[in-house]
Amino acid sequence: MKEETEFMPKPMVLVGGEPILIHIMKSYALHGFTNFVLCLGFKSDYVKKYFLTRRYLANDFLIDGDCEPEILSSAPTDKWTIRLIDTGEDSMTGCRIARAIDRYDQDYENFGVTYGDGLCDVDISSEYQFHCDHGSIGTIMGVNPVSRFGQIDADGNTVQKFMEKPVLNDDWINGGYFFFKKEFRSYLSDESTCVLEREPLMSLTDDRYLRVYRHSGFWRCMDTQRDKEELDGMFAEGKINWFEKK
Repeated sequence: MKEETEFMPKPMVLVGGEPILIHIMKSYALHGFTNFVLCLGFKSDYVKKYFLTRRYLANDFLIDGDCEPEILSSAPTDKWTIRLIDTGEDSMTGCRIARAIDRYDQDYENFGVTYGDGLCDVDISSEYQFHCDHGSIGTIMGVNPVSRFGQIDADGNTVQKFMEKPVLNDDWINGGYFFFKKEFRSYLSDESTCVLEREPLMSLTDDRYLRVYRHSGFWRCMDTQRDKEELDGMFAEGKINWFEKK
């Protein structure tokens, strides 16, 4: 996505007029999860500036000398707690989580993890309850991927049906919405090369401490400029609402 990410980190790319990161955070907040830790790296200053000024950008405000800016209107604000932690520009996903855990000073038993480029309408509350009920260390959300290509259903050489990028209902992949118990820290390393999807999750799997929560609803990952434009189109046409609680 060089057209966008040359100038900003991928989670700040706009979808429907707002950064995809904000869409993700709103989907969590809808289910009562409002305590966020953002693991920053590439162009971290861009994200910090956005959140420092977000409240003002939504309102009219007055700047008077050395005083703090004064809000002149009353646009609603999100009641979120957000920690912005610089976890290293070259750090991999597992390292980022480890460093964030080590700098987080509150008591907790479980925590959620997601990437900054995926949107879905999963019932996060239900996934969390599933995670608490099964008692294992980790939960991964499994989703059905969308084919990158149209598919042909043929009888011999006669085409019976053409399907434009269908959902592959028989396949399951990592959908990127996780829950872990705090014990997961022992599977992670704060070395910059630690990748969540490699040794940490593989070791958790080998120990039989990872469970899958299956989600068959809407899910899209914004990997390319084409994906971004497709999500923009869906948003503009009202075809999807990833904030609607089930």
